[in-house]
Amino acid sequence: MSDVNSAPTMHRSQAAVLKLLADPATYGVAEVRRCDTHAASVFLAGDRAIKIKRAVRYPFLDYSTLDKRKAACAAELAVNRAFAPQLYRRIVPITREADGALALDGAGEPVEWAVEMARFDENATLDHLAARGELDDTLAHKLAIAVAAMHERASPVEPSAWIAALEGFIIENTAAFDARGDLFARGDVAALQQKMLATLSRLRPLLVARGRLGLIRRGHGDLHLGNVAVLDGDPVAFDALEFDPTFAAGDLLYDLAFLLMDLVERGLERSANIVLNGYFAAARRVEDCDGIAALPFFMSLRAAIRAKVTAAKLALTAPADKDALARSAQKYFALALKLLQPNKPMIVCTGGLSGTGKSVLARALAPLLAPLPGALVLRSDVERKALHGSAENERLPIEAYRPEITAQVYALLIDKAGRVARAGHSVIVDAVFARPHQRAAIEAKAIDSGADFHGLFLVADLSTRLSRVGSRGPDASDADTTIARRQEDYAIGDVAWEIIDASGSPEETLDQARAELLRRSQGRVSS
Repeated sequence: MSDVNSAPTMHRSQAAVLKLLADPATYGVAEVRRCDTHAASVFLAGDRAIKIKRAVRYPFLDYSTLDKRKAACAAELAVNRAFAPQLYRRIVPITREADGALALDGAGEPVEWAVEMARFDENATLDHLAARGELDDTLAHKLAIAVAAMHERASPVEPSAWIAALEGFIIENTAAFDARGDLFARGDVAALQQKMLATLSRLRPLLVARGRLGLIRRGHGDLHLGNVAVLDGDPVAFDALEFDPTFAAGDLLYDLAFLLMDLVERGLERSANIVLNGYFAAARRVEDCDGIAALPFFMSLRAAIRAKVTAAKLALTAPADKDALARSAQKYFALALKLLQPNKPMIVCTGGLSGTGKSVLARALAPLLAPLPGALVLRSDVERKALHGSAENERLPIEAYRPEITAQVYALLIDKAGRVARAGHSVIVDAVFARPHQRAAIEAKAIDSGADFHGLFLVADLSTRLSRVGSRGPDASDADTTIARRQEDYAIGDVAWEIIDASGSPEETLDQARAELLRRSQGRVSS
């Protein structure tokens, strides 16, 4: 949502309503702030936010009549109470009173309808925080957990309508792009459509299978950074899409893809990768290891739709803002093309004894690996906790570390890594990998999955490792100094992986790892 006090006048039929809602006397406050989107106007007054639908009609929504706007307000209230009940209050009429004057929540004939919300700090939405550099790792992780919880509550829908609609979304985008030849080159538009339709054809069996599993649900539908507020330190999604149930439905990863795309478009690949990995860890759905094959397509479609909607706003934008808006539409379009570029997946392993920093390295490497938004990280400590139904930071009893349980954890890691790689996505497997047969098994899985393999084995002296495990905060790892000492007796055997000296800073370890991955990739190309 952007402040548009200088925006052009809206539809004439709403001019008097806008004047009323912009008047501080209507609310008994000293100041009212108006914000517009392409589909709504919001008036911020005191502790209230009053939102009306714009009397507009686009190919993708129609608010052109009062009845349609009333229905949209009712739908918005019903839908969003599932996501942000603390924000959405009621529907309020704007009425024509007996003396001819307009009133908010009056007794006369309704001439407009509005949604009343509890006001929150409009500068505390994630788009504003991102612009100020305040979307840190902690908040990104909270966002991932919040979205996973939201999706857990979402209701499955009959999937065939949404799957069938995807081709229509692509064709509609193309028509909109073709109508704006001043913004989008026809050759690029044709190339995007061809790539998207071909990818959709390839993915359709996967989407049907996910629909049968109940993973196509009534989600948020418009889950970008501007529609997530931080309330008391926690992300809360609001302004869910209400005007079309087919648009609002979708694969859960399609809902997530909007956030990931929005972060990537802003150059926040690290945050996007944290959200991706945090979501997968919180959702704990093994089926998503296969479903990740659709993520580039989902992100590309989200970017293309954003390009189309941004271009549509030009007709309602002040002349001074048109150039910036046009560039934004073109940037989304370029991202939609980029996201469909093929990339060969890789399986990277970060092995080493406890305290060598392998988890820190895995998290740092992940955003750097293609495809966007970076590699999925599979961590043995997290898998062990999930296997026992425990929270990540909950300490497990010693029985959870019996050899047969450890073997089960590695089997899960290797299976998941193979599924992710076969889906075309890169994956980092973070585990000790102390035993030769464990290292051999993951290498074999990479070959079987058609992925490039890179093994990195981190080493550091005992005093460094003891210092690190002793100073850890809350973490999925249960390793303490006693375990770190015991690992000195492991029969690691010959390690064919690249040995990384991890005794220095995390940045130094990352530099070594990146150099090794680059060396190996160049060697593969030159050979």
